[in-house]
Amino acid sequence: MTFSKQEVLAIVAELEQAEETRNPIPHISKRFPDMNVAEAYAIQSAWVALKRKKGRRRIGWKIGLTSRAMQRAAGITEPDYGQLLDNMLFWSGSRLNASDFIIPRIETELAFQLKSPLKGPDCSLLDVLAATDWVIPSLELIDARVQIEDPVTGEKRKVLDTISDNAANAAIILGGTPVRPSDVDLARVSATLSRNEVVEDSGVAAAVLGHPAQGVAWLANKISHHDEQLEAGSLVLGGSFTSAILARAGDTFYADYGDLGIITVGFD
Repeated sequence: MTFSKQEVLAIVAELEQAEETRNPIPHISKRFPDMNVAEAYAIQSAWVALKRKKGRRRIGWKIGLTSRAMQRAAGITEPDYGQLLDNMLFWSGSRLNASDFIIPRIETELAFQLKSPLKGPDCSLLDVLAATDWVIPSLELIDARVQIEDPVTGEKRKVLDTISDNAANAAIILGGTPVRPSDVDLARVSATLSRNEVVEDSGVAAAVLGHPAQGVAWLANKISHHDEQLEAGSLVLGGSFTSAILARAGDTFYADYGDLGIITVGFD
């Protein structure tokens, strides 16, 4: 074991302070070069536990690094996950303060609202579709409580740092037109993401593991190893199918999901 309980709690305190002060911390993986993925998730869990102890409520989960290109860049062979809390949820038309975040960036995703629980280790895409009440267009706002790159060496953070940082999650913005999973070919859902009326990126949901529900199945199977399940009522962000676009004060984002409607969010 790389970490003692005291060291985990100390890192959690650093992450919490980084979020509160908007000052990211140095790479955890550099200070603890022998750490592994399980230990990174242990840090994440301890940080979320602290937030829940302070009164926050878990409303769901997010899945990240779902594209093969992102996995190759991160040096991993599977996605990662984080946890959504009630104070992270916003709706289309909201205005957020850019200064509330460190390096806020926006991605397009589909969110799955579950009507029944999902538990691994044998959860399949069909199980996910059967357990889903609504699929909702969404934007994820990701942030970096751990430095993206070392200011001295320029070395990029590792996936272990991102996992510890709750998979970089900071907010979720829902909007557009919710649909039943059987009413739309989810793999063919596409979106364009515009910032200040300029299209910055576009993508199709099939980029998420071939089908966005595959990520939800992966998550249910992954967390079953920790005796966790996806509860009824949970929101699950299935993974981004556009690149992350930096959000600055004065920016307005407009995500067009075609028949599934639009999401807008502005930054002051």
